[in-house]
Amino acid sequence: MDYYESHEVWEELWSDYYLKDKKFIQGLIQLSVSFVHLGNGNMIGANNLLKKSKEKFIQFSGIHRGIDISILLNEIENVELEYKKLKNPNNFQWDLVPKLE
Repeated sequence: MDYYESHEVWEELWSDYYLKDKKFIQGLIQLSVSFVHLGNGNMIGANNLLKKSKEKFIQFSGIHRGIDISILLNEIENVELEYKKLKNPNNFQWDLVPKLE
């Protein structure tokens, strides 16, 4: 998946429209950019944006825009744990990335 392209699409949606769930879209942007930072070896940026995205998603519940929030938050927590023990960003287990399908 191209996380940067995801970020671009969601950012356009976020900035061009007034949405009641603007924070949710912002969380998607932050989540995708977290993985862009990770791919660039920027663990501090990756971790910071992952935490910020989680703060946004906590404000929602149930199924939102087709995404099960409890599953998403659980997957983000798994990524957080992986980030904490990760010494080298190249060793990240990319299968931990939440699937937003």
